[in-house]
Amino acid sequence: MNIFLLADFSVIKPDPGLIFWTSIIFIVLWTVLGRMAFKPIQNALKKREDDIQDALDEAKRAREEMSNVQAENKKLLAEAREERARMLKDAKETKDQMIKEAKEQARDEAKKIVTNAQQEIENQRKVAMAELKSQVGQMAIDIAEKVIRKQLAGNSEQEQFVNTLVDEIKLN
Repeated sequence: MNIFLLADFSVIKPDPGLIFWTSIIFIVLWTVLGRMAFKPIQNALKKREDDIQDALDEAKRAREEMSNVQAENKKLLAEAREERARMLKDAKETKDQMIKEAKEQARDEAKKIVTNAQQEIENQRKVAMAELKSQVGQMAIDIAEKVIRKQLAGNSEQEQFVNTLVDEIKLN
């Protein structure tokens, strides 16, 4: 212990040899620590920084992809709505067209039935008129025959005239 007291050791006023050896030890320790501890720590920090940056980039890509997926979903939903609206419109137009065609067909069929009925009525009327004319003509002939017989019954001169007329008719 006496050695320390005799050496005039003071912390406030350091000895130049102490400063030299302290500096050498510090530099050697700093170099060893730099190679053995600081480099691996620096590499670990760099790796951690890279990993964090990669994770941030991946998160950003995931957000962008999610945004794109959402935009695509919105687009597909809009297209589906448009398709549904178009299909409903087409179905309504088809329904309206079918109803219109059915009405036109029914109207045409009704016109045909009415026309056929009118024609049948007209034909029946013509047949009835022809039959009526025939009967009236036959009745007129019968009446004329009876009237002529009554007038010709007593007159031989008229009988001879009628026979002449009958002979002429036979000749033609």
